[in-house]
Amino acid sequence: MKGRFKMGKFVIRTTSTGVKFDLKAGNGEVIATSEVYTTLDACRNGVESVKKNAPVANIEDQTVEGFETAKNPKFEIYQDKAGEFRFRLKATNGQVIAVSEGYKAIASCKNGIESVAKNAPEAAVEEKLD
Repeated sequence: MKGRFKMGKFVIRTTSTGVKFDLKAGNGEVIATSEVYTTLDACRNGVESVKKNAPVANIEDQTVEGFETAKNPKFEIYQDKAGEFRFRLKATNGQVIAVSEGYKAIASCKNGIESVAKNAPEAAVEEKLD
């Protein structure tokens, strides 16, 4: 039954200022995105870093008072200025390698983290370069 399940994929694309990637779930929804890299190689390295770190990352919920600091690699859950929940994935060296969109509910944010951890390791990489 493997053929029926659509896997996630990384889509690398050029922007006006460089190269970035989106990690899309099997349904095509963007679940995480990267910063803008200056080179294609740096962006590819970012993808590899997410593939390696996401499945083993700890979760640090910064919305909880007195939260415990987790070791890198980790997903940090936080609330933005608009009150939405977001996560960022930090690599072993503490560098942010992927961020989420805003979620209204913390449960949805946690589902997003789960989706990244599940989809990233096996995700195909598609390059849409101009």
